[in-house]
Amino acid sequence: MGPRTVPILLSLVTILLASVAATEPGADKAWLQWAQNPQHTGFIQITSQPPNSKLAEITYDPFVRGEQREDFGELLTHYQVPLTEGNSAYMEFKTGKWILCHPRYAWLKGAACGPNTWDQEIWNEKRLDWQHGKLVETWTFQSDWKPEPNGYPRGLFGWEPVFHPVLTHHFLYVPGFAGTIWKVDKSSGKAISRINPFGGAVDSHRFVSSPLSADSQGNVYYNVMKMTTKNPWGKDVSGAWLVKISPDDTAAVATYKDLVPGAPDPKSHCPFVFTDGKTLPWPPSRHAKPQPIICGSQRPGLNVAPAIAQDGTIYTISVAHLDPMAGYLVAVNPDLTPKWQASLQKRFHDGCGFIVPIAKYKNQPNACRGGANPGVDPTTNDWGSGWVGDQGSSSPTVLPDGSILMGVVTDYNGSRGHLMKFSSAGDFLASYDFGWDETPAVYSHDGTYSIVIKDNHYGVPLYCAFNSPICQPLPPGPFDITQLSADLKPEWKFKNTTIDGQHPNGYEWCINAPVIGADGLVHVNSEDGNLYVLNQGGTLKHKIFLKHAEAAAYTPLSLGPDGKIYTQNDGVLFVLGK
Repeated sequence: MGPRTVPILLSLVTILLASVAATEPGADKAWLQWAQNPQHTGFIQITSQPPNSKLAEITYDPFVRGEQREDFGELLTHYQVPLTEGNSAYMEFKTGKWILCHPRYAWLKGAACGPNTWDQEIWNEKRLDWQHGKLVETWTFQSDWKPEPNGYPRGLFGWEPVFHPVLTHHFLYVPGFAGTIWKVDKSSGKAISRINPFGGAVDSHRFVSSPLSADSQGNVYYNVMKMTTKNPWGKDVSGAWLVKISPDDTAAVATYKDLVPGAPDPKSHCPFVFTDGKTLPWPPSRHAKPQPIICGSQRPGLNVAPAIAQDGTIYTISVAHLDPMAGYLVAVNPDLTPKWQASLQKRFHDGCGFIVPIAKYKNQPNACRGGANPGVDPTTNDWGSGWVGDQGSSSPTVLPDGSILMGVVTDYNGSRGHLMKFSSAGDFLASYDFGWDETPAVYSHDGTYSIVIKDNHYGVPLYCAFNSPICQPLPPGPFDITQLSADLKPEWKFKNTTIDGQHPNGYEWCINAPVIGADGLVHVNSEDGNLYVLNQGGTLKHKIFLKHAEAAAYTPLSLGPDGKIYTQNDGVLFVLGK
């Protein structure tokens, strides 16, 4: 499923201190939230069991076939990571009903598909306990959470947002309706309180728009957007907030307007891309500039889980609602006052003449116009910018030295995106030309650290999608799991080399948050239906077939305290072990 610097020297003491898990009791042996910990490093001090057997196989999304039919066979849905603690696992389960209305086709016919094609689904959180070797349901909590409305012709394009709770020492916090969250007793599954950070009556136009994150003290953070259900992605948002909930249910709220004080005025114009296919190849000339568009208000990127550094700094991503190019990495103080903001615009110099060749003959496919300025993004004729895509789930990762990683969207490298690295002061340090829909995993070792990502080549045209000889699909692949050094240089790659006649270059890695265990083993999913466990160095340790599901959803994994591997495929939860 496609989209669809200077080396850093670290002391061993710094690495060891930074890799200490949250101070919640047992947090280093539990998977409490997106990418395991407040820093979202995807690393846990547990050695996984060898995946010799399927210990459990449980369907949590009964609507997969309908979701695939709606989106040309692709499963464009984001799912929760299985949360683990002690003898228990916590996972989302969907009930209700699915309304099949083919919104893409409706848009092409000029018809409407309804304000929200997902609002008849119900999201539940189940606690599952191991009893006599079987994973059995202990309780179910039914949430009233609803995702942001779908929207055409711009907006989510069928990508269903993520529903994602968080565990703290005593409670499970679950996304709720209209910007609220539920505080749930972990033992009984009963609601202790509904927390409304805005006070008064709930506003149905507000949406919890991110996974819930928690810091080492049990404070919970999440994003909220307020938007109309009529043309939600074409009209500006009417509010956007970062929320902090203390263990005593006290709420603090900051507006994204205040968190990004230097952003363009919502009614001003922001840079955009060339849109006229008749002017291909791009850039149309050495001096051409695209027509700007109305920016819109700053609001959080959809599905962005706030990350919390060891010093309490909160990191999130902001973007202009009507222009995905106008994005920022945002650092926030623990009291929710702004610390700094770093623009994602005009950061890359790897366009024409580097990733995209400059044409040597007329209508050369996937090439910039002959004579183009070296290094520019052909779609803007300027340095490349990181787009904040609402179709993904990329969230900030705080590295052991305090620097930050964030995956962004870029089209001129075949929709592979870029992974961006910033210092703890907001300085742009480096990039790697893959970042689409992923939160990297981090492995601390030998006084430094390494970063593990999926590294897919999607087989799409490099920068355009028109019916033009310039826009020619490329052969899909290779599909790699890549480990990068601290300065984002490849250390090793593991290729998916499955050959079946239909996929001569292998299958995509369908993963958006890998897992690394205490021994450095890397755990990842593939579209070929297998779970792979890789050694440091990029060799195969284990492989087990789960279920064949091409065009599968990008999904996260986790480990249990006893080393069991929790993974997903085709709306099914699998637990693997010996």
